[in-house]
Amino acid sequence: MKDNLAEHINPLEAKLWEMSDYLYHNPELGDQEFSSMKLLVEFLKEHRFEIETGIVDRPTAFKAVYDSGKPGPTIAYLAEYDALPGVGHGCGHNMIGTMGAGAGVLLSKVIETVGGKVVVLGTPAEETNGAKVPMAEQGVFNDIDAAMILHPSGESTESGESLAMDAIQFEFRGKTSHAAAAPEQGINALDGVIQLFNGINALRQHVKSDVRIHGIITEGGLAANVVPEKAVAQFYVRAKDRVYLNEVVEKVKKVAQGASLMTGADVHISNYELSYDDMITNKTLSKLFTDNLVASGIKEVSKPKGQYGSIDMGNVSQVVPAIHPYIGLDNPSLIAHTVEFADTTTTDNSHKILSQGVMALASTGFDLIENKQMLEIVQKEFNENPSTR
Repeated sequence: MKDNLAEHINPLEAKLWEMSDYLYHNPELGDQEFSSMKLLVEFLKEHRFEIETGIVDRPTAFKAVYDSGKPGPTIAYLAEYDALPGVGHGCGHNMIGTMGAGAGVLLSKVIETVGGKVVVLGTPAEETNGAKVPMAEQGVFNDIDAAMILHPSGESTESGESLAMDAIQFEFRGKTSHAAAAPEQGINALDGVIQLFNGINALRQHVKSDVRIHGIITEGGLAANVVPEKAVAQFYVRAKDRVYLNEVVEKVKKVAQGASLMTGADVHISNYELSYDDMITNKTLSKLFTDNLVASGIKEVSKPKGQYGSIDMGNVSQVVPAIHPYIGLDNPSLIAHTVEFADTTTTDNSHKILSQGVMALASTGFDLIENKQMLEIVQKEFNENPSTR
């Protein structure tokens, strides 16, 4: 039965390549992916998926379900389709969305014999305010046995780790005055932000090497001869795991409070984007997928490399067995978040690789449905991990 997947993908390939290219030519930013969502949803509807849009109060999020009508596990494929400002699909989300939907449809063609359900989740705004976070919090994964997403990259690597991340805004409020005639009457909010940066730079020596803290000043005053009444800085604070990240964040907040005391400017601290948890790869599921990726024709899959980015798939991995591997576009020097990366996703070679990714995802889902013992091992690993909840 698994061998039949190859027969079913052939009629789908041209449509999948067309969809990926359409998303490339029509990039949409996070939570604005209306045409992107429509494209994927209509494709899934054509293949008899039941669709619910606007889930978790996100207008461009969706849940698509294909039920075989027979008991069995529920396998979820996650689709991303948000683009980057000024770059377009420089992170290959046009391929991710297409591979997720394509794998769901391909698996649906063979599960009526073995049972189970296939779910495709449309997850907007991964680059900024990832919808997977409220999905994980609001129980979308409660009835799902395993979740997978496949990301293009320069080279293929196994699913690995990612950093937990908090996005924190510091808004300092002072008092305006003439910067030359009456500086003593003013309270400089920008000085608060500058002291915040200085304090964070001093803190770097006293945190673990996996920590990353980087920020910008989004508001710093309106004129050089006016003491700035308001100044705002935004930071990403990252660490290898959520527990240690929480410790680091508290230290950063104390630095901000110190900057407030030093300058007299009040500080208001808030989160300006959702927080991402660290990725916990299910190693059993990862090996199963890697074997299927090699079987699909990908010749070399490397071990996971040190990851210093953050993904909302991390939140998913805390509540359900999950993987986030990378499929290579045959260019190890390729750098994500560039126009070159986006352009590479539309080549004939990348189209072929997209099909191989769809095949590997669908094959892994089929293995989990057909082999109950394998699924039990996957779930046992997840349940015994102290970091999962």
